Amino acid sequence: MSAPAIDPVRTPVTASPAAHSAGKQRTTPARFDTALGWSDRPGLAWALRVLLCVLALGVFAAPFVTVFSGSFSEKASGSTLSFLPHHPSLLNFEVAGERGIWDYFGNSLVIAGGGLLLQLVVCTLAAYALARHKFRGQALILTLFMLTMMLPEEVIAIPLSLVLGHVPVVGLDLKGTVWGVILPLGAWGFSVMVLTEFMKDIPAEIEEAARIDGVGELRMLWQVILPLCKPALGVAGVLGFIMIWDQYLLPLIAAKDPTDYTVTVALSILRTDPEVGSGVVLAGAVIALIPSLIVYLLLQRSLVTGIAAGATKG
Repeated sequence: MSAPAIDPVRTPVTASPAAHSAGKQRTTPARFDTALGWSDRPGLAWALRVLLCVLALGVFAAPFVTVFSGSFSEKASGSTLSFLPHHPSLLNFEVAGERGIWDYFGNSLVIAGGGLLLQLVVCTLAAYALARHKFRGQALILTLFMLTMMLPEEVIAIPLSLVLGHVPVVGLDLKGTVWGVILPLGAWGFSVMVLTEFMKDIPAEIEEAARIDGVGELRMLWQVILPLCKPALGVAGVLGFIMIWDQYLLPLIAAKDPTDYTVTVALSILRTDPEVGSGVVLAGAVIALIPSLIVYLLLQRSLVTGIAAGATKG
């Protein structure tokens, strides 16, 4: 009987150092490697891109710089482009405070805080039901949420005013209260869509393992699903706050008295006041701009991460 043939031992082929360096050069990105092909080597293309970036920065930053400059100028003009305040003074902010801008600012903070909290709770629960459970009419419900984004505020202004004046079933009059502004903002189709699509990407194995350990629905949502949805919550939080803060028509129709107005409505009042100048209006605009900037700066990393996760989905 002949002995079985033994395959010769195959020695692994070691790549040459040149091949390693070539592969490293191919896979290592450049210092300024971007989708636009940015390069750190000086040249005509590099100079053109720098010029375009400076122009874009000027277009977007010039209005903000002008607003800040005019708010601190003693005699500001809304039609003059100025990057430095003329005769710096806080007089515009003092006049705006005398006109009640800080009271309106407080109303906006209460409405934005309460509205955002309610919106995140409602949208998170709705997104969890749509993403992690299957039931009849699921696509129809998601479509209805999307339809809320397609209706202009002017279309629903009169019906909403009638509903707020006499809420069906309970018969309450919510006009003149913060609830008249907060409750209509409780559900936003954009937040539902973002959270739903993000929750769909969470592996089912994680949920199955938690259910084996006896985890219920609320604990599943709070301890398992939400920690994995922080980027999506950041997107919903930043954009939801800005959306609520910038509301103009809803606080206007829900108010019974001028003291119920928000800071966005107060800016229009200052603009039509013949006794104040452009500097006071610009000072009010700066006051109204600060909370949005703070929220964005605090949550910008979650916002960018959430948008990037949505862009690379699938």
